[in-house]
Amino acid sequence: MSVTGLPPYDDANIFARILRGEIPCKRVEESDHALAFHDINPQAPVHVLVIPKGRYVSVADFSAHATETEVAGFWRLVGKVAKDLGLEAGGYRVLTNMGVDGGQEVPHFHVHIFGGRWIGRMVPRAEG
Repeated sequence: MSVTGLPPYDDANIFARILRGEIPCKRVEESDHALAFHDINPQAPVHVLVIPKGRYVSVADFSAHATETEVAGFWRLVGKVAKDLGLEAGGYRVLTNMGVDGGQEVPHFHVHIFGGRWIGRMVPRAEG
């Protein structure tokens, strides 16, 4: 396990393969530090993934080990994509999943941008 409690970075994960050009994607935007592309299984009318180009497993890994330029470049691309897709007016959600309990399916840090309709509550209300 890594310091974050997650497995170490796996260079065979699908996002690493997309970054290397081994698997195609429907690109939305790309910068020196990040890539945005449409999710192949969209959960909303607009569902875009944004991934850093570096080998980061989680937001904790990314925030601890990425350079300031990588961090700024990544988040600037997230904001640019949301604006360019026209999501600012109606609103949108940016979500990231970490680890098993968080529902992370690909061990490469990424965020989802959801929009184009009302997205609903963040999580169900706690019982009790």
